[in-house]
Amino acid sequence: MNQYETVFILTPVLSDEQMKETVAKFKGLLTDKGAEILNEETWGLKKMAYAIQKKSTGFYCLLEFKAEPEVIKTLETGYRRDEKVIRFMTVKLDKYAVEYAEKRRNKLAKKEEA
Repeated sequence: MNQYETVFILTPVLSDEQMKETVAKFKGLLTDKGAEILNEETWGLKKMAYAIQKKSTGFYCLLEFKAEPEVIKTLETGYRRDEKVIRFMTVKLDKYAVEYAEKRRNKLAKKEEA
C-alpha cells in the first residue's frame, strides 16, 4: 500500500452540512475500496489565487490515506463526476513526505490538546 494525500476544493455555495456530506462521501468511497484514512483536515472557506468557474473562494479539504494504486483512479473519477468539486489534486507521498506529514499531524494534535 502506498501513502497518498489528496486536496480538493468544493464550491463555496454549499452549506456546512452539504460540505461535510461531500467530504464523508469521498471518505466512504476510499474506505469501501480498502483504503485506510490517516488524517482529515478541513481548511474551511479560503480565497483562491484566481477565479475558477467565476468563483473566487472555495472550501478546501485534505485527506491523507494509504491505499492501493487502483483506488486513485476511482477516487479521481468520483471527483470529476461530482459538480461540487471545483479542483482536486492527489499526490503519492515519498518517504520524506511521509515523515513530514507525520510531524505535521503530531504538531497539529499537540496544538488541539493545548
